[in-house]
Amino acid sequence: MEQIKSTRDRILHTLLTHPRSTIKELADAAGINGISVRHHLNALMAEGLIVIEEERHGVGRPRQVYSLSEKGMERFPSRYLRLTNRLLEQLKEALPAPMVSRLFEQIAEDIAAEAAEKVKSLPFEQKMEAVKQLLAQEGFTVEWEQQGDQYVIREITCPYYQIGQSHPEVCAVDQQLISTMLATPAEKVSCVLSGDPHCSYIISKKSVVEKAK
Repeated sequence: MEQIKSTRDRILHTLLTHPRSTIKELADAAGINGISVRHHLNALMAEGLIVIEEERHGVGRPRQVYSLSEKGMERFPSRYLRLTNRLLEQLKEALPAPMVSRLFEQIAEDIAAEAAEKVKSLPFEQKMEAVKQLLAQEGFTVEWEQQGDQYVIREITCPYYQIGQSHPEVCAVDQQLISTMLATPAEKVSCVLSGDPHCSYIISKKSVVEKAK
């Protein structure tokens, strides 16, 4: 019974930091196989702790993703969220909006600066992989692909999701991090805070070629 509780706690903690996770992602995080994680997910849904949604993912049938329900969120101490919210509220009251946005951009630039220097001479596709790895270190799950004359980056999970609902300015962090690492602007084309399945960015191949000249 204790092992079952521990496994379900790992699943819930994973969904706290990585909402909209797939069965495979949850199985990997909990260290169990897909069949076992389905059993636990069914039990957690029966308790009303998680919700399931369908999500479009490239070509083919939609995939199922899982998130904490409101009841599930109540299982975790929310003090860190309250503290962060209060700090950001005070910051936004004390500083003009452009300055607050610039602070978040500066945080991203500081995170990416050393890594950007190391990858600046690499082929662009290798830079994209470096972006994926750096974002993973910050708690994001990212995938990217080339589509025609542009590259597309999708954030499957975002560690700022809960904070971003009250303070969307935090979205400047990942956008600026991507732009700094790639040394070219990343344009945001979708956002989970607007009801989209993912936050997505596009990078024009034309801008990449121009930077290389």
